[in-house]
Amino acid sequence: MSSLLHELPHIACERSPHAVALQHDSDSYSYSQLQSDIYSLSSAFITLGLRRQDRIAIFLPKQYETVASIFAASAAGCVFVPINPLLKAAQVQHILRDCSVRVLITTHERVLALKEILPTCSELQHLVLTRSTESHEAPLTTTINTWHWNDLIHRRTPVTAHRVIDSDMAAILYTSGSTGKPKGVVLSHRNLVTGAHSVASYLENTAEDKLLAVLPLSFDYGLSQLTTAFHVGASVHLMEYLFPKDIPRRVAEARITGLAGVPPLWCQLAELNWPDAATQSLRYITNSGGTLPSTTLDRLRQSLPHTKPFLMYGLTEAFRSTYLPPEQIDHRQGSIGKAIPNAEILVVKPDGSPCAPHEPGELVHRGSLVAMGYWNNAEKTAERFKPVPTQNSNLPLAEMAVWSGDTVKMDEDGYLYFIGRNDEMIKTSGYRVSPNEIEEILMTSGLVSEVVAVGITHPTLGQVIAVAAVAAPSTTEDKGQLLRKCKEQLPAFMVPTHIEFRMSLPRNQNGKYDRVRLALELSQS
Repeated sequence: MSSLLHELPHIACERSPHAVALQHDSDSYSYSQLQSDIYSLSSAFITLGLRRQDRIAIFLPKQYETVASIFAASAAGCVFVPINPLLKAAQVQHILRDCSVRVLITTHERVLALKEILPTCSELQHLVLTRSTESHEAPLTTTINTWHWNDLIHRRTPVTAHRVIDSDMAAILYTSGSTGKPKGVVLSHRNLVTGAHSVASYLENTAEDKLLAVLPLSFDYGLSQLTTAFHVGASVHLMEYLFPKDIPRRVAEARITGLAGVPPLWCQLAELNWPDAATQSLRYITNSGGTLPSTTLDRLRQSLPHTKPFLMYGLTEAFRSTYLPPEQIDHRQGSIGKAIPNAEILVVKPDGSPCAPHEPGELVHRGSLVAMGYWNNAEKTAERFKPVPTQNSNLPLAEMAVWSGDTVKMDEDGYLYFIGRNDEMIKTSGYRVSPNEIEEILMTSGLVSEVVAVGITHPTLGQVIAVAAVAAPSTTEDKGQLLRKCKEQLPAFMVPTHIEFRMSLPRNQNGKYDRVRLALELSQS
């Protein structure tokens, strides 16, 4: 049983060294090759003078070097910081400076885009490029050492690794956030390994599984595809897709058994025709990152009759928190399920006392999945990470839980139902309104394939409700019919005052709807 992150591929290699660990485009990489490169690269990091828990940032798309670098940083006793490859220079600068990155692993082309900000990152000492540059190219920088990834993994210099235990830092994942600059969530080896074991257990992953990774590896939900697969010795297919229609085709071609997505992606995939080979091979799908509309789920279940859907809830600060078993979907419509293995979920009032069944309250997560806090941000950490409200007052040291900021309710059988994020809730006419409830009604109309409801400022009502939608295929953009649907099924204070059709809806770096940007745009239209 592994206790450290980098032990996951190591143990898988000992069991089946020739099994495929990673597939990227037409290239396959065995667990033996992956483990060899992890060892070589981690040794190189130590010979470069990296100390225990120094930060190594990885600014690459989903490719073999990205994965090997993540686990090599862990094996060296350092901390990996995956940076979303879609970020621009100013956002990368914030991350590099905020957590004092010592090594940046990227490409020559990306360094050129970062050339103006690199001199401002005073702690950055080494650049590692995954593709060799031509000899005639000028040096990228005179103040930062430049190395080539292939040269480092071919050194194979024996060194003594830094001592690491499971409570040490392993990763810093930067969350997109709704306000201010992104915050770095600090995760320990225990967080990541416990999460891998827990998720793999209820998904019933085995070494025979083939997981298609389409989400960013800088996103905890995307990173989970690696950790759960390596925990059982399964293979991961790395994919950067151009169009949603590419995904079912890849599922069919590679005989994929597991696929994870977020609601905006599932809304698009639900509209597609899935090849027979895909419907036969795909054992399960998972959703997290938001509520999946029931109409979208229904279409997916019709298209994938042999596939089990797992509806999950999670947050970066606690990895995963809940899941709804597929056999409960028809009986617990709208539920996000119960706590995953080795976690406890509480629903509490503002004073920390437990809520009664069906009484809305804040979701609080306790257990070994709770992160170590926000890097370099004691104030925000104190707001989100607080003592477990139900613990024995005689304990000399308080156990810390993560207070999610999400409003949920729990039924008599312990099943949870998501109501909304506190910072997404719409306050209008004295009422608190969940955007998800409005979105669900609009999705059932059959007139839209995607929809987002937000609150925009109003001088007397506090906020009014505005909606942006993408018309369903083969339908017309009928605002009047959508409005009638709302008036039929919603109280007056929940009826949108503004509906706007668009070709697409804005998303943030993790693929979720960018509600903050959308609210700003709708308030100006």
